[in-house]
Amino acid sequence: MTETQLKNVAGAAEAGVPATPLIEVRDLKVWFPIRRGVVARTVGYVRAVDGVSLKIFRGETVGLVGESGCGKTTLGRSILRLEKAAAGTVCLEGRDLLALSERQLRPLRRRMQMVFQDPFSCLNPRMTAMTIVTEGLRQHNLLEGDRAEVAANLLSEVGLDSDALYRYPHEFSGGQRQRLSIARALSLHPDFIVCDEPVSALDVSVQAQVINLLLDLRARHGLSYLFISHDLSVVRLISHRVAVMYLGQIVETGPAADVIGAPLHPYTQALVSAIPVPGRKKKKRILLEGDLPSPVHPPPGCRFHTRCHRAMDICSRREPKLYAQRGRRVQCHLYESKLEAVED
Repeated sequence: MTETQLKNVAGAAEAGVPATPLIEVRDLKVWFPIRRGVVARTVGYVRAVDGVSLKIFRGETVGLVGESGCGKTTLGRSILRLEKAAAGTVCLEGRDLLALSERQLRPLRRRMQMVFQDPFSCLNPRMTAMTIVTEGLRQHNLLEGDRAEVAANLLSEVGLDSDALYRYPHEFSGGQRQRLSIARALSLHPDFIVCDEPVSALDVSVQAQVINLLLDLRARHGLSYLFISHDLSVVRLISHRVAVMYLGQIVETGPAADVIGAPLHPYTQALVSAIPVPGRKKKKRILLEGDLPSPVHPPPGCRFHTRCHRAMDICSRREPKLYAQRGRRVQCHLYESKLEAVED
């Protein structure tokens, strides 16, 4: 999807014209029980994802950013039903995935794939590259023709030579293993891919190559990505829109250029201030005091108020509403009188 098309989608949404998203997440909650005692009694919950709503359109990349432990990976996995949700809905073109049985979900899994963070542990060390990239096709009875030829074409798509067909994961470099993971995800011709920190374990030069590969595949196949990362400088290169997550909730969303160029939420401002900009005068860094609060007992009111450099009295007493304007959305009391409150 081009930038112009994305602006048209955003404009249609602002004008009230329905634009059907490929993926729509509404009020999703993923709580992990804490069990103690001989009988494993539930004494509390880890609120890893706590009321997240998000839309991803066809051909669009949404970057999901935030500190480690804020729930980014859990959100991505729960969208694919790799983690069980406690409440909410996840719709693929209007069909609620959480309401389906495993049998009903199976054919839809072909349309949703995942590229994991660690390109070594996610690959079976006993399988050759050919077996790895064709395993999904065999499981779904979609393998047609010569397996070696199909695998060679998939490897070629991600920039690997056919002589790699009979090599094992340990015989590849880190970047090559990630390309192999991407080829496996592509094998079933998906519409949507969750990229969970796909370049964080790679060298900087290799990161650029993998990002360029993902951009090329998006243009070639019309893919939609949820690109999870803690690095805003990487997210800026690949994302159309950015969603900023803090302690299980999304606090700001908007076009990537706007969110990174002029962040609204104090948390986003702190993240953006940490991005180094070559050739420019060093800007003042906004330091976050203290540690990330526990997702078992999140702070009352705004969850960020315990570390916020712009906190007010109301922040500790009342949870802020969601405010929106011109494609931007932010959950912060600072904009109570400036922007229009919306029901998400």
